[in-house]
Parts: sequence; C-alpha cells; structure tokens
Amino acid sequence: MGRFGERMADLGYAAGWNLVRRLPVPLAKAGFGLAADFAARRRGPGVRQLRSNLARVVPQAGEAELDELTRQAVRSYARYWHEAFRLPSMDPEAIRASVNATISGVENLDAALAEGNGAVVALPHSGNWDVPGVWAVGRYGPFTTVVERLKPESLFRRFVAYRESLGFEILSADGGTGSFRLLLQRLRDNRVVCLIADRDLTGGGLPVSFLGEKTSMPAGPARLAASTGAALLPVGSWFTEDGWGIRIHPRIRVTHRTEVPAATQALADIFAGDIAAHPADWHMMQKLWTADFEEDGVSAREEAA
Repeated sequence: MGRFGERMADLGYAAGWNLVRRLPVPLAKAGFGLAADFAARRRGPGVRQLRSNLARVVPQAGEAELDELTRQAVRSYARYWHEAFRLPSMDPEAIRASVNATISGVENLDAALAEGNGAVVALPHSGNWDVPGVWAVGRYGPFTTVVERLKPESLFRRFVAYRESLGFEILSADGGTGSFRLLLQRLRDNRVVCLIADRDLTGGGLPVSFLGEKTSMPAGPARLAASTGAALLPVGSWFTEDGWGIRIHPRIRVTHRTEVPAATQALADIFAGDIAAHPADWHMMQKLWTADFEEDGVSAREEAA
C-alpha cells in the first residue's frame, strides 16, 4: 500500500469511529451487512484467501456451501468492525452483563490468578476479540496486549488510542526484547496478558499441525508461561445472534522451555476445535498454511516482512 492508500485508510478508520457511533444501530447494521455482501460477491484477494482458508476448516463442504460460508464469514468480519467502531461509546457494564450470561470457564482464569503468577490468555482471530478484553478489565483490571504496528503511524496511534480507551495496555509487536521483558514483568505482578496467537506475524514461529496441514504459530504465549510460571489459557470467541460467546479453556501446562513446542501445538489443537465449531466467525483473510506460501514461492518469513 502506497502513502496515498495508507492516508486513505487512516481517514476511513477515522470516519468509522466518528460517524458509525452516531448512526442508528439498525441503519449501521444494515449498511455493514450490505457492504459485506458486496465484498463477498466481488471476491477480492482477501475474500478469496478467506474462502481458501475456510475450505481447510470444512473440507467436506461443496462449492455452494463454501460460497455461503464465505459470505457469512465476511458478514461476521463486517460485524466485528461495526462493533469496533461503536465500542468506545457503548456502556461497558452492559457489555459485561451480556458476556456474563454466556461465558464459560471463568473458574480457570480465577484459579490462575489465585496462584499469583499471572495468566497468558491466547486467542485466535475469531468473533470480536476486543469484547473479552472489555469483560476482563471489569473483572480483573487493566491487562496488557501486543498489537501489530500498522502504517501509517497515525493509523497505528489511532488503534492504540481505541484500545487504550477500552482499558487495555498496548505494546507494539516490533518492540523486541523490551516488550517481552515488560510482558514478563506484568505476569510477575500477577496480571493478565492477552495475545492473538493463531497467525505468525514474524515468520519465526514454531511449526504446528493445524486443521490437518502444516503451518507455524507464535511461540510467545508458551514462552511467557514457561518463563514465569503463569497459566497458559486458550480462549475461544464467537458471535451469538445478539451477543458474544466466550470459552476460557483449562490451563495448558508448560513449565520449561523444552515444553514450548508441545504447548504451542496444544494451543493450535484447541483453536482448531473452536474454529471448526464456529467457522463463519474466524476472520483469517491472510495466507496461513505453509503450502500457500510455497505455492507462491515465498516463505512465511518473507511474506511477513
């Protein structure tokens, strides 16, 4: 994306946060739904990759079924952005009350923090991953997360400001050892660290089998748990008709760095199960599997760069 495209993206997101919250909810929902249907019919590169990814999730689906699932997935992604643009103006207590009615496995996170070593919460790009964060801030206080550095810098700052307004502490993924040390400190302070962990953004992740094919996933969640004694907790997130479904899975035990690869594979297995249960809410529009990179003659590391 050139500088003009980056500038247009920044202006577009700015308009979203300024305008969407002012629209009546039914009108905004309808608009995002129509835009999603148009995008699905247009079948741009992101939608084509989403369809290819979903074919791994539901390999038994025929062409027509896969087309419909892709349309639903694009609508789900549009719902995420509709909610993201509205979240700063929504009542956080109302959000938490809605989550409390559907969330399961809270005892797993409560038990982790009762041990005093913090918790590493790992999620895939599914449902609205900001909503579990809003819920967690209300129950446990501010938590720390890592985000990809976007271009232009003004757009990155806009996203940081958005998530900080929800009560999140934001670190940049390009912060290197400084960010990792701060995450270690937060866990030693018995805090929660939340990480999106189904896509290797650096090209330096660990090999795993995911939905029957080879890919790589970031080692960070398991490494943090092994280094601090924190609990590693996978979390599933999806949409319900009028709210959100969230499941906090039992702890994955990882006590030594030699166990990091196995723990990362365990994360991949749990993510796969949750995504297979709610495939339309998995918003993966980028290449993920090793075979896709090799088909284009590039490595995951080169693609990330």
